[in-house]
Amino acid sequence: MDKKEIRVLIKYCFMKGKNTVEAKTWLDTEFPDTAPGKSTIKDWYANFRRGEMSTED
Repeated sequence: MDKKEIRVLIKYCFMKGKNTVEAKTWLDTEFPDTAPGKSTIKDWYANFRRGEMSTED
């Protein structure tokens, strides 16, 4: 799974109202080999909270 796909999944969790811990747990369960780290999820959530909804670099 590439970075873009992972970011889309992080955004999905954000849009579903999951917090970062719930997102990390779900991603670890569903995608154990490619799940992002906790800090990556937190960074992307911070972007989304600021209204930066793009998943591009």
